[in-house]
Amino acid sequence: MSTTTIPAPARPGPATGHTGWIALTAVAPAVWGTTYIVTTQLLPEGHPLFAALMRTLPAGLLGLLIARRLPHGSWWWKSLVLGTLNMGAFFPLLFLSAQHLPGGVAATLGAAQPLVVAILAVTILHERLSLWRILWGAVGILGVGLVVIGPDAALDPIGILAGLGGAVSMGTGVVLTKKWGRPNSVSAVGLAGWQLTAAGLILLIPALAIDGIPAGIDTPAIGGYLWLGLVGALLTYTLWFSGIRRLPVTATALLGLLSPLVAATLGAAVAGEALTVIQVAGFALALTAMVAGQLTPVRSTPQGRQTRSRT
Repeated sequence: MSTTTIPAPARPGPATGHTGWIALTAVAPAVWGTTYIVTTQLLPEGHPLFAALMRTLPAGLLGLLIARRLPHGSWWWKSLVLGTLNMGAFFPLLFLSAQHLPGGVAATLGAAQPLVVAILAVTILHERLSLWRILWGAVGILGVGLVVIGPDAALDPIGILAGLGGAVSMGTGVVLTKKWGRPNSVSAVGLAGWQLTAAGLILLIPALAIDGIPAGIDTPAIGGYLWLGLVGALLTYTLWFSGIRRLPVTATALLGLLSPLVAATLGAAVAGEALTVIQVAGFALALTAMVAGQLTPVRSTPQGRQTRSRT
């Protein structure tokens, strides 16, 4: 009796059913890359907490109205924790970084997030350490590092610390979002609404007490707040949480490399930030790392057959 062996793929590749979710989830970090140019060009300077408040609380309340569901049981404190990590702490650090660094430099500091996620996925989710994605995460950091060394890349210490702190905060939030998932009766927009509202309530008193309401809120600033809240928060986090539920968490984090690519491109086009050949090479490395990180490596089994790794 003859047996038929299905040939293994010649090279790694993403699962076909995931391709659409990869593309849809990638919209979120691409839009987040606009945060830096919007912050520096449209919003009143020196009010990072107020900007974070305007990005979270109105969008969160709108999400609650759309979903018509409030947290229940343990999801009250889980929403508070996730809202703090993904938004309440992350957004102020993001705005602070954007106000102290050129847009492309500020965004590229988030390249450390995939490595944070890869390590936490082992300790919190008990997943096998993915050397494949660790490798491409390191390549992504190398790529964005080449961007940072551009001639206009002023490396302000406050901006750097804020950018790295934001990467750690959101990286932790991503892993916990994967661990806890969401109730079956709650939509992704509902989960986004819970977290954004929680983040906004956390930020409300500090924003008003420390930053206050900026005096120069003009029409462009209003447009900037609307963009960051409705598109850059409610829409993108709805897509992001949907993707985290369906895709490997470390691979999803690698999609965040799109953010510095978009930010640096906008910085060059709108803010006049110069791009050198070295920086362009860095962008190419970062993009390669992002794409390769979505692939599933092939490994050999003891029987000699090749299977796709679950890492």
